[in-house]
Amino acid sequence: MAAITGHTRLYAILGDPILQVRTPELFNALMAGRGADAVMVPMHVPAPMLASAVGVLRGVANLGGFIATVPHKSAMLGLCDAASDRARAVGAANAFRRTPDGRIEGEMLDGVGFVRGLQREGVEPEGREVFLAGAGGAAKAIAFALAEAGVRALRIWNRTPDKALEIAERLRRAGHGLPVTVATSDPSGCDLVVNATSLGLRADDALPLGAERLTPGQIVAEVIMKPSVTPLLAAAQARGCRICPGAPMLDCQIELMADFMGAPR
Repeated sequence: MAAITGHTRLYAILGDPILQVRTPELFNALMAGRGADAVMVPMHVPAPMLASAVGVLRGVANLGGFIATVPHKSAMLGLCDAASDRARAVGAANAFRRTPDGRIEGEMLDGVGFVRGLQREGVEPEGREVFLAGAGGAAKAIAFALAEAGVRALRIWNRTPDKALEIAERLRRAGHGLPVTVATSDPSGCDLVVNATSLGLRADDALPLGAERLTPGQIVAEVIMKPSVTPLLAAAQARGCRICPGAPMLDCQIELMADFMGAPR
């Protein structure tokens, strides 16, 4: 990394906890590759201090923008001066740019990064029937991005069915007319199977869906970055499925976030 000076453009990522984030190292590598005088630093901001921290960041004139990670994505929507239609529809935002007058503008790029990562791996979601495991923040963003990408139908599995129904209702209100159903854990018959839960981070986690029902010809994709081959992906591979790990999603997100925040090219 080049020396940090008074000319360096600053970026940040806010989260609680923050030790696990890989975004700064990837962002900084991207900036180094561009030959840009810019740096991202992690900031440990507990939820009760989020509004105060954002207030301070508004006044940092050499700050280009920041990223919000767990647990701040939903709360940040209420702290923005403006947010994209996508972020409002999803109910969360994760990328923010600071305008010269100190305004904060938000966008949600989790789902867009996921779809872009699939496409980079040669998987085009358009026209496919998708099974989505999970109904948290990442799943909401992915559901919207898949709808925008033109999937044929969406089946959502979550242990709490009401949360899956909420995603279906959000998609309906946003004008997405694709069929959305609340599913069981059985992914049979879907072209693309997506795990948008945290199950798989630990070796002893239960599988997030009925992997025994997977069949050759299905594509199974993860949002989890580490391990690169999760228990679900290993089970899918053993059953003859094509697998897509989570790393390309993060790589694509970094590029999208950098461009949204106006990072130097």
